[in-house]
Amino acid sequence: MDIALNLKKEETDLISACIQKERWAQKKLYESHYGKMMGVCLRYANSKDDAQDILHEGFIKVFKNLSKYQVGTSLNAWIRRIMVNTSIDFYRKSVRKRTEDIEQAYDLSVNDADAISQMTEEEILKSVQTLSPAYRTVFNLYVIEGFSHKEIADQLGITESTSRSNLVKARMKLKAIMISKRLH
Repeated sequence: MDIALNLKKEETDLISACIQKERWAQKKLYESHYGKMMGVCLRYANSKDDAQDILHEGFIKVFKNLSKYQVGTSLNAWIRRIMVNTSIDFYRKSVRKRTEDIEQAYDLSVNDADAISQMTEEEILKSVQTLSPAYRTVFNLYVIEGFSHKEIADQLGITESTSRSNLVKARMKLKAIMISKRLH
């Protein structure tokens, strides 16, 4: 029990120091969350450089809004939400709004579940990064973050059917990429 209390006090002290703009505290917070948050940003970005831009912009928001963080809730989850929202903002800035509705969206099934298990994490990440920004963003928000199509539509300023369409197209492209990787 003492360990949990000490960790909570340590987090509170770290957050207080960050709010007071103590560089050592900001560095510690940044370094302790860098790896996980870079992973989040990489899923949304076209490249590692874009992911770093998103990450840095996200941490600027973290430090500006740290006083709004409620101690006792998950700091990691709070920072993650900021990174996802920053990724969405990045998507909005970098992409022209194109709405491509389709009349029907077909459900896809993968016949060979081993396709993914035979790929490395880096290969999967690179495959996701080859998707267009629209497809990649919808794919990440739906599959990874668990957003509904309505929530995605509201966040990105598109229709629900466009969200569904982009998800289907993203899955088709990923399936094609994975199949071609298995053939090589």
